[in-house]
Amino acid sequence: MTARRHYITTTIPYVNARPHLGFALELVQADTLARHHRHRGERVRLLSGTDDNSLKNVLAAESAGVDVQSFVDRNADAFAALRDPLALSLDDFIRTSSDPRHRVGVERLWRQCAASGDLYRKEYEGLYCVGCEQFYTPGELVDGRCAEHGTEPRLVAEENWFFRLSRYADRLHELISTGGLRIEPAARRNEVLALIEGGLHDFSVSRSHDRARGWGIPVPDDPGQVIYVWWDALGNYVTSLGHGTGDGAYDEWWATSERRVHLAGKGVVRFHAVYWPAILLSAGLPLPTDILVHDYLTVDGRKISKSGGATVDPAALAAAYGTDAVRWWLLRDVPRVGDADFTPDRLTARADADFAGGLGNLVHRIVTMVHRFRAGTVPASAVGSSPVKELADACRKAPALVDAALADFDFRRAIGAVWTIVEEANRCIDTTRPWELSREERRGDGEAAKRLDAVLLTLVTACRALADELSPFVPDAAGRITSQLTPAADGRLPASQPLFPRLQDARPD
Repeated sequence: MTARRHYITTTIPYVNARPHLGFALELVQADTLARHHRHRGERVRLLSGTDDNSLKNVLAAESAGVDVQSFVDRNADAFAALRDPLALSLDDFIRTSSDPRHRVGVERLWRQCAASGDLYRKEYEGLYCVGCEQFYTPGELVDGRCAEHGTEPRLVAEENWFFRLSRYADRLHELISTGGLRIEPAARRNEVLALIEGGLHDFSVSRSHDRARGWGIPVPDDPGQVIYVWWDALGNYVTSLGHGTGDGAYDEWWATSERRVHLAGKGVVRFHAVYWPAILLSAGLPLPTDILVHDYLTVDGRKISKSGGATVDPAALAAAYGTDAVRWWLLRDVPRVGDADFTPDRLTARADADFAGGLGNLVHRIVTMVHRFRAGTVPASAVGSSPVKELADACRKAPALVDAALADFDFRRAIGAVWTIVEEANRCIDTTRPWELSREERRGDGEAAKRLDAVLLTLVTACRALADELSPFVPDAAGRITSQLTPAADGRLPASQPLFPRLQDARPD
């Protein structure tokens, strides 16, 4: 049987500033899904990248007194460099300003929609938010300001190319309401359906060359216009696969892949769940199968953003506290629905409780007992007993529970399923009391010896299973646990070493 294929993508952020923790959340979520499916023997392609062709980037470069390409290159490099600090297993990384695959693919997509009769020119006047790179009607503003950025949009009047979004309202509603295009969680799906039911209007898909400062991809056969940055950016999901170049990756990962999964923040749902599917319908291309939406991270209640003042550098955070602690907080503490407020204290408290006090303490106890009671050699076989059976059952059930939780895009629930093994292992130790079994064994009790073998073997087996199930979430931590429980050449486990130092004791000033 051929393994299922999962094409998993993040959004591609503007590079008007360095990356922040809010985007790291999406990267880590996407990476965890990719690692999970690979771990189950399925095929995965994981994509991220940067959105270079934005007016925001141009204005930021002008403000910094740097030429646009140099400015974009520098910040894009910072996004690409998150691979190591966040332990990302990316298969591809696309940059829209410099990747040779991108422009030809965007042009191909444009021509396909034009051939469907869905592109036309008209004069337009509207309120434009540079932060969103989007036009708004007065009714969509809050006290005359963009709800996302709190800024007053600029009045823009020019002749642009428009896309016939209105033509696809009924088809989009049907696809989303029936699950043909799955949007999770349900609150975001309902939000999109309400948007469609309120009426979809054709939208501008180009900007004048002058207003774009000449930055971006020119409209095919109309060099006085530059393709709208969202049209340009959304195309990355297929241009990175060689759409328009004849690359076989497109057929393998988009045209015929079983799952085409986009992760996106709640602020860009309209673009991913309405604009992008409509463009694909117009071009006659397959749609994504899943759009998984996360909420925001905040600092003191303010959304983390590159331009809003509230920001946290994920690379610096990983350098200070470790990759495991950063990934663990993002996956363990951020809810499926609702914003999450970040502080270093919350990160260190979670890491110390779960790593030093939970995983590290459990593995230390077990390895120490194996050395103390069996000279470091794990019993090869043993007969089970009631408390041991409960732990074995928790290990057996965990994979299916993790599968179900991640299918629902619920990382907290998935980790909770794995954490059941930790709880049952500690309960097993407290119930069986191996140190007492050892005393009875020394008194000549053969049944106690068998029972001790059963307890130790099951505890070690459980911790190996625990590390195995943790590997998609915190691969480095899982690897350390596995190494601690892997016998050396002499068949003995390594002497117990502290796996996870307490971060609170080493907090940077």
